[in-house]
Amino acid sequence: MSKQGVILLNLGSPDSTEVSDVRRYLREFLMDGRVLDAPFPIRWFIVNCLILPTRPRESAAAYAEVWQDEGSPLIVTSRKQHAALAGKLDIPVELGMRYGSPSTPDALKSLLDQGVDDLFIMPMYPHYAMSSYETAVVACMDAVRQQKPDLKTTLLPPFYQDPVYINAMLERARPSIESGDFDKLVFSFHGIPQRHLVKGDPSHDHCLTTPDCCNTCHPAHGTCYRHQCAMTVEKFVAAAGLPKEKYMLTFQSRLGRDPWLQPYTDKTLEQLAKDGHKRVKVMCPAFTADCLETLEEIAMQGRDSFLEAGGEDFEQIPCLNESPAFIDFLAGKVQAWREGAYETAKATPPAYVQRK
Repeated sequence: MSKQGVILLNLGSPDSTEVSDVRRYLREFLMDGRVLDAPFPIRWFIVNCLILPTRPRESAAAYAEVWQDEGSPLIVTSRKQHAALAGKLDIPVELGMRYGSPSTPDALKSLLDQGVDDLFIMPMYPHYAMSSYETAVVACMDAVRQQKPDLKTTLLPPFYQDPVYINAMLERARPSIESGDFDKLVFSFHGIPQRHLVKGDPSHDHCLTTPDCCNTCHPAHGTCYRHQCAMTVEKFVAAAGLPKEKYMLTFQSRLGRDPWLQPYTDKTLEQLAKDGHKRVKVMCPAFTADCLETLEEIAMQGRDSFLEAGGEDFEQIPCLNESPAFIDFLAGKVQAWREGAYETAKATPPAYVQRK
């Protein structure tokens, strides 16, 4: 009889706010060809000669602003999610990070040491992007091939419009939005370079090519980050009953000079204040756990720039974190897997995740 197990996947974090630890983390992160998708020699030069000489010190200072006694907010919250989910299940559950620790290979080894031979892989990303969902899955499958190639694996697909996920977000946001005492609810998603949309389009002839591509039905939507973000917003505002003039979608965390998905969150917050929108709330649905990008970039930098531009009231609505509704959602996905709801994955990922 097979023994089932679950692995939760997320991005990762430096081990501390020491510049050396941040530099090590940034090197691993940015040298990933699915994050900085330039040819290796160019990527090496950009990372080691242009970014690492200055960015680690800046990032270390930013991490220090949100670091908790137990460690990085993302790791602390991810461990709480892991513990809460494990408490609802009668099978082993482990947590693996794409970069840093606890590592995905170590999490897999722990499951194998417990006798697991049937694995459910749960990327904690609601939306598909090559720099998040895809790279985490590829790294996990690489570890499977190295440690136990015949391991039975099943993959949780992106859940960006799952009604239970949407309801969990709504329950989380309801205390902040139910009174309607705000001018705009900004849905701020982590940005990606526009070229990533084109690379993720299996047809190479729809994303950013077809007019109104995100709203024109096409198989590319299965790997289109922008479409999936828009669908999350559409489902949420429908469930919340928000009129169109009360919300907008933006993208944050851009890096470099190439065009990224727009509109940009930071510029939008400043413009909203200048246009007289004095009360703004921000949600970050691309993140299932609060982290540097939500707690420092939005709740601190975003708030400061909004208030300095003339805004009066700003709130970053917390991510799902270990909220009961989200843990119930995850447990429901595990139960669905155990009942055969998902197709078994192969040790070799689908063609669209075999990018080099």
